[in-house]
Amino acid sequence: MHRAAVLGSPIAHSLSPPLHNAAYRELGLADWAYEAIDCDEARLPGLLASLGPEWVGLSLTMPLKRAVLPLLDRADPLVGLVGGANTVLLAGGERAGYNTDVPGMVAALDEAGAGLDGPVLMLGGGATACSAIAALQRAGAPAVTAAVRSPGTASVLAAVAERVGLPVRTVPFGPGREREKWLADPAARSWRLLLSTVPAGVADDYADIVSAGGLTAAAVFDVVYHPWPTRLAEAAAAEGSRVIGGFSLLLHQAAEQVSLMTGRAAPVEAMRAAGLAELGGGADPDAAGNKQAP
Repeated sequence: MHRAAVLGSPIAHSLSPPLHNAAYRELGLADWAYEAIDCDEARLPGLLASLGPEWVGLSLTMPLKRAVLPLLDRADPLVGLVGGANTVLLAGGERAGYNTDVPGMVAALDEAGAGLDGPVLMLGGGATACSAIAALQRAGAPAVTAAVRSPGTASVLAAVAERVGLPVRTVPFGPGREREKWLADPAARSWRLLLSTVPAGVADDYADIVSAGGLTAAAVFDVVYHPWPTRLAEAAAAEGSRVIGGFSLLLHQAAEQVSLMTGRAAPVEAMRAAGLAELGGGADPDAAGNKQAP
């Protein structure tokens, strides 16, 4: 038996098990199984220590992408570059960390045809935002303006940006005089891409700004996939933006994980179908409400 799982807290909503198990079925891996395990930072060391030789890999989501770093035996260079791992391979008693969020986001942007030949506004400065900086650099973004909620996250994000070589300017995330000041700048009104890396509900304030015409974007990418659509996605679609949802990111980063864990090419379309069926009805959430391509 080969076992794998996604760890995080909360985790009950995760679509990772349907995606990975669909891949195993398509690949004929009858003795492979993937599950979801609720695990926070405090429980992570004990859980890792308890895993037997049948365990081949783990997917990590909030709040574990940074917490796992000191528990790894080795890490792929990309993990060090962005300061976070969302994948752990378990073999020969060794824990090896990888980051599939970066290639997954690049694939999602490419699949959506979201060209980055213009300014990018990113919301958030956490682990997903740090991976997004590397993905945006790989995808050809010339520069990024990042709206962050605290000086601490701003400094971490700046360090990642310096390592990957992408110019990043930080601005205030929340409402107040400073945000009003930068949004009043005509250059802050129009973006090639608005990328939200924050949890569900946190970007609702920006949905109101979009609806009021305070800023526009040719494409809006919200990494949330549950619940969907987010208020930001709805507002962007209503204004004619191309909308990219978190399902696309989840799918492509999961496909990278399947390849790492099994050593075989991931069956992306089988995984996509399983995920969409789980979401209910098979309609692609990234296509819903889009009025135009960027």
